[in-house]
Amino acid sequence: MARLTADAPFIHDGCSIDDANFGAYVEIGQGSRIAHSTIGDYSYCDRYADIANTTVGKFANIAAFVRIGATDHPMEKASLHHFHYRSASYFDDAADDADWFMHRRTRRTMIGHDTWIGHGAQVRPEVTIGHGAVIAGGAIVTKDVAPYMIVAGIPAVPLRARFSDAVADRMLALAWWDWPHDQLRAALDDFRKLRAEDFLDRYE
Repeated sequence: MARLTADAPFIHDGCSIDDANFGAYVEIGQGSRIAHSTIGDYSYCDRYADIANTTVGKFANIAAFVRIGATDHPMEKASLHHFHYRSASYFDDAADDADWFMHRRTRRTMIGHDTWIGHGAQVRPEVTIGHGAVIAGGAIVTKDVAPYMIVAGIPAVPLRARFSDAVADRMLALAWWDWPHDQLRAALDDFRKLRAEDFLDRYE
């Protein structure tokens, strides 16, 4: 029997889940934190990922110790410290600053379908990672990444495209990530064996 199912995410021990929605066949690695986020069908994260205020597409591959949508501090105010927005932890007669937390949640990070985010990478708030893009391990992504682009470094910069523009456009049009589960199974051998161009020729 398959370990992952359409009915419920496979959540490993020690995870913190707050206001999160999960698609079918999702796996959340040990010790990960998912907050105010949506994780699309077939996507997974490895151990100790930290994902906040993010929409993750389908078939995303998120390695261990990745951080996406890290929350920020109010640099324009007199203090950076969270005593003035997590105030209830410090003062008996003060509430937390609900407006500040709502502001954070509006700064959504978007992760496209069939993406790969390498070990220890960070993706900043309000960044969009295009479908099929690859983020190298240890990279810090501060700007949008085009579909099927490979980026690396601090800050991350493009290294090369995975495919030519023509092949990338064809892959986006095919949108195999929207196929039903049975169709994915039927095409499994071709996913394994065919190069992207040959796969497109067969399934377009």
